This record gives sequence, C-alpha cells and structure tokens, in this order.
Amino acid sequence: MVNLREINKEDKDLLIQYLNNKNTIQHLSSKIPHPYKTEDAEWWINIGSKQDNIGRAIEYSGTFCGVISASEKKFEYSHSAEVGYWIGHEYWDKGIATSALSQFTAYVFNQTEIIRLSARVCSENKASMKVLEKAGYSLEGIFEKATYKNGNYFNEHHFAKLRP
Repeated sequence: MVNLREINKEDKDLLIQYLNNKNTIQHLSSKIPHPYKTEDAEWWINIGSKQDNIGRAIEYSGTFCGVISASEKKFEYSHSAEVGYWIGHEYWDKGIATSALSQFTAYVFNQTEIIRLSARVCSENKASMKVLEKAGYSLEGIFEKATYKNGNYFNEHHFAKLRP
C-alpha cells in the first residue's frame, strides 16, 4: 500500500540513511549534498520541501521510503511544475514510484492551478522512464549531452503530462 503524506521531522533518520546510499542517489541531481547530513535533512523537512515546492513523503505499508515533489515555476511558466521523486534502494521494484507518481499527479492537478507537470530523466535511468510512461507521461524530446555528472555527459529525456 502506497500513501502520500506531509514530510515531517520523524522522517529525518531514514531520509539521511536513504540519501547516503549510493544506489539511491546514483541518478539524482548533484545538488543533493553528499554525504547527506542531519542539517541537510532538517533543511529539506523545514524549508526545502515547502519553498516553491509541493513536497510529500512516500510511505509503503506505513514506512517512509521516499519523496516526491513538484517545483512550481514562475512568471509565464506559472501554471507548470517540474516533478521529481526518489525511492530508497531497498524499496525498488515494488511499483511504489509508479503508484506514488500517479497519486501525486492527480493530487497536483486537482488541488492546484498547475496544468502541466514535466520531468527530466538521465538517459541511464531506464527505470524512471518506465515509471513516467506507466503514470501517463509522454516523452517530448531528448536533449543530447545535456547533463554532466561524475566526469560523463548524459542525454536527458524530457517527459510531461497535461491536466486532462
């Protein structure tokens, strides 16, 4: 059973544990600090998950196992947001991300004025591309050598879903 809820201070220890696992973070943005420390988790819980963000904790069978959020855009892009998510490595391959993304997408479209959700995925992250496709997102384009991480260039796949 996958449930979305507010992120809270009780998530801190697992947040630190998950974001210090190299498998969990291998395809995440390098803007996430590594090593991930107590102060990083406290900042995300108290500020980052709320600052121009719609952030939710992902629970699987009652246990916090990941995060999903939408970063709201501004000005002429004000009715758009970029969605991002991660699941702790020990919870992979259980359909959690697809369920969470489907629930979150419906929530954002029903509770906000956002009409477009988009996601950018590194070419190496095939699992995340499958999650987006299963949740009804469409591939809009591939940007060649758009990202640089750990000494390598990667293509970036752009997905989006529009409010029905």
